[in-house]
Amino acid sequence: MKILLQRVSRAEVRVDGSRIAKIDRGLLLFVGIAQDDDPEVIAPMVEKVANLRIFEDEQGKMNLSALQVGAAILVVSQFTLLADARKGRRPSFIEAAPPDRASAFIDCMVSCFRDMGVEVQTGRFGAHMEVELVNDGPVTIMLDSREILRRQTND
Repeated sequence: MKILLQRVSRAEVRVDGSRIAKIDRGLLLFVGIAQDDDPEVIAPMVEKVANLRIFEDEQGKMNLSALQVGAAILVVSQFTLLADARKGRRPSFIEAAPPDRASAFIDCMVSCFRDMGVEVQTGRFGAHMEVELVNDGPVTIMLDSREILRRQTND
């Protein structure tokens, strides 16, 4: 699983010209599910995102998490994060999970965030979406479940 996380002052998703999701201060997550992802990666990734200290404290230091500041989260499925563009001019998406499996992972991720008390909005899985955002900072972080899980097992 790959998550491209952006701290935003606002973000929204439109489908067919209609706004379907909107958050103010929070995190926009573009989420790509890989073929070989195990459902067990969901909980550690949700924990990582919710507790990542990337919001500023009173001294202006990135020292607070989304949970601590009550940030909202907007989750947008994006299989193109799994693109392999090493060869040729057309990216391959063979590493991306099939839609039904990826959709189930996204639903589970959203449920996990909600169980933590986080306000969550979502894009529409499989739809052509227009995503508008104002990146705050800018703060953009790439999270890869393989790297995160490897570090957790080594700690």
